[in-house]
Amino acid sequence: MIDVSPVIPAGRQVIERYGGGGFRISGVRYEGSVLVRPDATKAWSAPDWASVTAAPLVELGDDASEPTVLLIGTGAEQFFSSKAFRAELRAAGLVVETMNTGAACRTFNVLTAEGRRVAAALIATA
Repeated sequence: MIDVSPVIPAGRQVIERYGGGGFRISGVRYEGSVLVRPDATKAWSAPDWASVTAAPLVELGDDASEPTVLLIGTGAEQFFSSKAFRAELRAAGLVVETMNTGAACRTFNVLTAEGRRVAAALIATA
C-alpha cells in the first residue's frame, strides 16, 4: 500500500478537521472562522461570505517578490469574489482563490506540503 498523506514541513500548520462550527489545526481546536498562515492561526470574525471584507485579509500578504496564494473558504457553498475585491488583495501581494471551506482546507494542506506561499481565510461550517 502506498501512503499518499502529505508531508507537512516542520513548523507549518496543518488543517486536520473542519465542521461543527470550527476547525482542528495542528492539534488545536478553534471555534468559528479562522485566518491561517503557515506558522499561525487566529480567530476571524466572519460568520458568512456576505460579511467578508478585504481589510482583515490584507495582513495575510507580505512584500515578498512571490505573491501569497490566499484561499478563501466561503462556507458550505462556493461564492465568487468581485474584481475590485481581488484587486485590493492583489495590491497586498495576495492572489485570491475562493472555494467552499472543505476544498480550501484540503488545498491549503497540499500547497503547504509543496512548500508554497499560502494562507487561508476559512468560514466555519456546521
